Amino acid sequence: MSRAVSLLLALLLLSVGSLQAQETLSVHSNDDYMRSNRFGINHISGVEEIAPVERYQNALALGAGWNRWPIYWDRVEAEAGTFDWSGYDRLVRDDMAQGLQINAILLGRPAFYADGSRIQGLQEPIYADGSDTPGPDKALNPKNPWVHFVQAAVERYRPGGELAAAEGWRKGEGIRVWEIWNEPDHKPFWSGSIGDYARLLKTAYLVIKQVDPELQVMFGGLLYPTQDNWLARVLAIFENDPFREANNWYMDAVAVHNYSYPWRSGWLVNVVDQTLIAYKLKRPIWLNESGVPVWDDYPGPVWAKSPAEKEMRATSEQQAEFFIQSSAYALAEGAEVIFYHQLYDDCGNQPAGTDFPYRLNPVCKAGEICFGDAFGMYRNERGAVCFRQHPAPGTARPITRAYQLVTELLGEGMLEKASVTVLDNRATVIRFDRPESGERLYVVWNITLDPITLLLPVSEGATSVRRYSMAGEERMRSDGDGVVTLELPTAACDYFPFLQALDITAVGGETSILVVPLPATEPEAQPALGEPLMSRRTRCPQG
Repeated sequence: MSRAVSLLLALLLLSVGSLQAQETLSVHSNDDYMRSNRFGINHISGVEEIAPVERYQNALALGAGWNRWPIYWDRVEAEAGTFDWSGYDRLVRDDMAQGLQINAILLGRPAFYADGSRIQGLQEPIYADGSDTPGPDKALNPKNPWVHFVQAAVERYRPGGELAAAEGWRKGEGIRVWEIWNEPDHKPFWSGSIGDYARLLKTAYLVIKQVDPELQVMFGGLLYPTQDNWLARVLAIFENDPFREANNWYMDAVAVHNYSYPWRSGWLVNVVDQTLIAYKLKRPIWLNESGVPVWDDYPGPVWAKSPAEKEMRATSEQQAEFFIQSSAYALAEGAEVIFYHQLYDDCGNQPAGTDFPYRLNPVCKAGEICFGDAFGMYRNERGAVCFRQHPAPGTARPITRAYQLVTELLGEGMLEKASVTVLDNRATVIRFDRPESGERLYVVWNITLDPITLLLPVSEGATSVRRYSMAGEERMRSDGDGVVTLELPTAACDYFPFLQALDITAVGGETSILVVPLPATEPEAQPALGEPLMSRRTRCPQG
């Protein structure tokens, strides 16, 4: 989900049975879209309004294979005991018709089920017999409304469920990945306790698995906005549960979210992995929200000049580089599926209906909204709910090319032997092997404000070296020693406030992806920087 940029300022305070992406359904194999199993986009469509077919086409043309959106409990159950699925029926039908897989989030609470900041009846037993023990045809406890909502949603939208039967869908069509809440470690989304969330996840897991054991249950995407490791604390609760092993510790996968700082995407995947390892667990880890809003395009603050006005934001070009670098970091640490947030600007963090003219020097009155969040890969259309006044409505930002580049080069095939190398705190080199295609891929970029030369050993006599970047594709050759020489453009200042000690900016310079033949033997030389090394500027100008 999007969130107020001011809330993102806490992002870096923390300093330290496999879920397989499902195969694309064969019913859609007669078109030319890739539908990567590894990449998705948040809010390709939504329940608020019918998505024009152009939205789907734009997402599919980039290689997206997944859509992610919430099923709001309070929207479905406006009256106690009465469920209205009409809006979500349409949404699921549309996604299925376009061949997209769905990461659905169960989220929200009707006001009449509020118990202070908690959910009424959550601590009650799951089943009417007073137990949490599943069994054939066991009735749910009427005193626990959460489990009734979970069961109703899953029964309706799972493969072979109510909607699938009504629509005559093929086997496997329906929602298979169910995420339990969004950012429970972030107060704007979850105001209950950690124990309450552990109970929420456990009860949802048991109910979902009783409906269909093949469905996958995901720990709600974690933002890690503080030093409080929610995953570790929930696992500590489950450690005392005698039925945890029999029930897979009540989770099939874990998701994380990251904004503005590419390095943190890989770091968070690693934090989750190490947390799981501490409990002798292994689970797929998804980065199912990632992005950065731009300041240099409407509805962003296009007049921004000072570091404070640009903080937590980026230029449109940096937004594109963010996605490439973030994805490379996350994949190198083992992330299974990666989402970008989001397809269009939509309303960002602002209320529905927010709109204002495109202007370079606004004079904002007290309480007036003069700018919004431009997360989108595409600018809003003229008829959008918010931000309707871009001079080039509906057009693409550079990140569309970056997303397409990543899905084309990294979106398919097993990536093995990943490694991350940082050279003299000047350049990042991330390597992947793809044995099935006989290729090695290098993702490289400059992390300084000075131009540098990278000497990259590939293999002796390598004549097939392809270099891809936002500037296009280039054919290169290695020298006689099997070394490719690359000039890496400088990074630009972005004023991210929570950088690692030696970083100057969050987003590096223009990223290059090199595709070379997989060498029969490893080159003896290692990646290195060419001479001369210029003096490295230590900070971006302030003021």
